[in-house]
Amino acid sequence: MGRLFGTDGIRGVAGRDLTAELAMDLSVAAAHVLGDAGAFTATGHKRPVAVVGRDPRASGEFLEAAVVAGLASSGVDVLRLGVLPTPAVAHLTAALGADLGVMLSASHNPAPDNGIKFLARGGFKLSDTVEDEIERRLGERWDRPVGAGVGRVREAYGEADRYISHLLDTLGGRLDGLNIVVDCANGAASVVAPEALLRAGAQVEAIGARPDGLNINAGCGSTHLDKLQQVVVSRGADLGIAYDGDADRCLAVDHTGAVVDGDQIMAILALAMHEENRLARNTVVATVMSNLGFKLAMREAGIEVVQTAVGDRYVLEAMKADGYTLGGEQSGHVILLDHATTGDGLLTSLHLLSVVARSGRSLRDLAEVMTALPQILINVKDVDRSKAAAPELSEAVAAAEAELGETGRVLIRPSGTEPMIRVMVEASSEEQASRVAGRLADVVRSACV
Repeated sequence: MGRLFGTDGIRGVAGRDLTAELAMDLSVAAAHVLGDAGAFTATGHKRPVAVVGRDPRASGEFLEAAVVAGLASSGVDVLRLGVLPTPAVAHLTAALGADLGVMLSASHNPAPDNGIKFLARGGFKLSDTVEDEIERRLGERWDRPVGAGVGRVREAYGEADRYISHLLDTLGGRLDGLNIVVDCANGAASVVAPEALLRAGAQVEAIGARPDGLNINAGCGSTHLDKLQQVVVSRGADLGIAYDGDADRCLAVDHTGAVVDGDQIMAILALAMHEENRLARNTVVATVMSNLGFKLAMREAGIEVVQTAVGDRYVLEAMKADGYTLGGEQSGHVILLDHATTGDGLLTSLHLLSVVARSGRSLRDLAEVMTALPQILINVKDVDRSKAAAPELSEAVAAAEAELGETGRVLIRPSGTEPMIRVMVEASSEEQASRVAGRLADVVRSACV
């Protein structure tokens, strides 16, 4: 059995890969590991406290029940937050003084999938070491509390307002006059995102905001921007915002329907923070997937770029280690560490909209700060991701890099959650990038089976 934890928690098809039994066992092990590590001390509680949230997937109902049962049977008091974004659960873990947070979501994956993400005190993601210890202690024998020792469970659905208030408190001004369309992916942000934007002063039309448990990410949200683009243009809106299923990231479209990706959003925020002397150490943290055009734009503005491996957890580690305040990914995970412990799509969108409102410039104009080099990404599915360093593939990558020279780059990356290898190529022309990426994808298919 391989490692359960991927780059962002544990994911799989709910009921088959991610069963109620596994969810319960993981929760028990997590309670024991964090307790042994001293995470449950100095909180003032007679028993440790956990907060549990989920996105609106149908499978989240039985998985939530299993997680709550595992925690309470381990002697942990549980606050059930209901349907909320991942960053809301992270914020409330800290704001409510909880010892542990649990989020049930598979983010941008289709409805049959689900996942479990654990958060430590303060709302931070767990390290690889702690995750490995949770796996090691799965199924171990333990002394079960009884009577007054078992955890108690109560609903805390009203805490959503605490999260919205936190978001609004981070803004320096209102969004009056902005006409926006927001696509909530029929996911966790379906209620809180429109409410937060309305309370900030924007005129809001919400789409993808009627979750039924099965329609999350289905032709909507940050992975399917077509509908948002159409509505923004047809309504004459100033711009559109799209979240993913658990709303830990966002993308945008300008008034013409053109996509504004995570690199462009980070560039806009970095420049605004730089001008206001709020960009710590004059540095932004990005991953190796960020477009070379982003790095060139930041260099032109006198802003340093620190690169990490792919995954917002690695971005966060670099930010915490060296005191940076802004980082993120091209996919739209953006971390504003002064205000959040993880990527937060709602927070990001509010601050992006705030720059638009304060500057009086259109999102299209602001996004022109960077010119993206042509970038082709091919997801080669149903391959052995452990063979991403196969000699045949390494030779092909070396040849491609020699062909591209200094005008492009190649990145081969195995997926952290699926049997897939991602092939990314940047080049001076889209034709060259597409040709080289296609050639490398063929090598992956033959060498990684």
